[in-house]
Amino acid sequence: MSVRLVFAIISTLLEEAALVAVALWGLPQIGIEIPLPGLIVLMVLWGGFSVFTYRMGSQALRRKLVVGLPVTVGTRGKAVRRLAPGGIARIKGELWEAESAHGNIEEGEEVIVIGHDGLKLIVKQKSAGDRNKTE
Repeated sequence: MSVRLVFAIISTLLEEAALVAVALWGLPQIGIEIPLPGLIVLMVLWGGFSVFTYRMGSQALRRKLVVGLPVTVGTRGKAVRRLAPGGIARIKGELWEAESAHGNIEEGEEVIVIGHDGLKLIVKQKSAGDRNKTE
């Protein structure tokens, strides 16, 4: 069991305890009564939310890091805005300013990164024979 998972379980239990304390002692002080079934539903929903956020956080932490622009060379993507010659392309799920190396590329067409100029990617239109990295 990872340290992060143990921390997540302990923090969720502490949050649930605080929720019970507020519902049983704090709210009745100001005249608000939450019935026991309502408190149980609230705790189950909070637990579900905690599991959801833990899983989403774990997924984000497992994502491979892109280290520098040279890693993107050879990667396929799609033109989000017409490249005439400049525009926007989606590469590895991220939007990049891009420039077409050869002519115009219409929106939605597949492109391949062939280089970069500063933070601008230089792309070409994907042809049938190209075998490169996926998005």
